[in-house]
Amino acid sequence: MATALAQKPGVTEAEWEARQQLAACYRVFDMLGWSEMIYNHITLKVPGEEGAFLINPFGLHFSEVKASNLVKIDLDGNKLDDSPYPVNRAGFVQHALFHRHLPDAHCIAHTHTTAGMAVASVEGGLRPTNFYACSFAGQIAYHDFEGVTVRDEEGARLLEHLGDKRVMLLRNHGILVMGRTLPEAFIKHWSLQRACEIQIATASMGTPLVVSDEVVTVHQRDLHMAQVPGGPGAADFAAMVRLVDRTDKSWRE
Repeated sequence: MATALAQKPGVTEAEWEARQQLAACYRVFDMLGWSEMIYNHITLKVPGEEGAFLINPFGLHFSEVKASNLVKIDLDGNKLDDSPYPVNRAGFVQHALFHRHLPDAHCIAHTHTTAGMAVASVEGGLRPTNFYACSFAGQIAYHDFEGVTVRDEEGARLLEHLGDKRVMLLRNHGILVMGRTLPEAFIKHWSLQRACEIQIATASMGTPLVVSDEVVTVHQRDLHMAQVPGGPGAADFAAMVRLVDRTDKSWRE
């Protein structure tokens, strides 16, 4: 995905490729209707730089994010580049926490989609009543709402509630997913968003049919056995980037 000729001065090829991948992800999220004004965040570790990650510039809409205007910061929120943009503390505190303590959390996405917030705001959360929801049964952590995430002391509880899971519904708040790669985080978010959308639609029609634990176990086993070219989410994400490119390629800059 890297385009060396447009590479930002002083940025390694590995970082530039990460910047382009993350910028593309912001545009994909926007195309799919997951933007929330100038808020919410997707972060990505910088390859080869311990404790450094990329985040969106605060004040820009997801549709305005480019490879060059992403902000590189450390785990304490200090800028590591010459970006003129600030970083939203409400996004940095939570993301830095997980990047610091979870080596496998290479990419983290947090959104306030209508469906995600709605399901996070009802008793029982996501229930195994549709294909996508069954994929997440037993895989989702929950964290009670404590207000906007700007206080460091909430971190211990976030980590405790997350445990060994890498998908969380922040109650009354929204979606939080993590991936070993950006495409993996993308496909987790897409699948969870679909599960939430379908749960809402089903609830409006009557009493949902709950899938048995036995069937859920078989469903998850068979999904994990499937061979995915390029790793989880790789083909899906590439397809979405091609769709973005049909209308706007400025994210590459």
